[in-house]
Amino acid sequence: MPFMKGRAPIRRTLQYLNAGQLMLKDKVKIFSVNYNTYGEHHEGARDFVFWNIPQVQYKNPKVQVVTFKNMTPSPFIRCYFENGKQMLIDIDSKNRQEILQHLSIVVGKSEATLKAETKLAEKQDNPANFGIGCMKHCICEIPGQLPCPGVVPVPKHMRGKFKYQMKE
Repeated sequence: MPFMKGRAPIRRTLQYLNAGQLMLKDKVKIFSVNYNTYGEHHEGARDFVFWNIPQVQYKNPKVQVVTFKNMTPSPFIRCYFENGKQMLIDIDSKNRQEILQHLSIVVGKSEATLKAETKLAEKQDNPANFGIGCMKHCICEIPGQLPCPGVVPVPKHMRGKFKYQMKE
């Protein structure tokens, strides 16, 4: 498989991408990470970019994620909001778990918001749905479908027992 080549190919699997914990707020439009590829105090930022940025990109498709390498003396994250404001987050000498926890508190959605969004995503009022709790109780109420067999008998050529008896 071509996607299983390179350093840590697990990062490109759907299971790994779905396991991301950081869902950014809707106000965040650009998420930029500035770090160096050398230096001890940049180690956490490098690990965050390597392991967590793919998850952040997958979980937040409407957010532009940018990384800048070797342009700063100290690592930081800058978030640009839709109203034009910016937020600067210092990640100097932090490991990737500390960075992820801090980001989820500062620019991440709360647990209550995430639960409400998943509940709304699950319950979509689709007119094609039928059953208990939907607009239509039975499929026979949808135009173009056969009526219920309890009300109008199904034609004999559509019944299994008559179809198989005719073959013999």
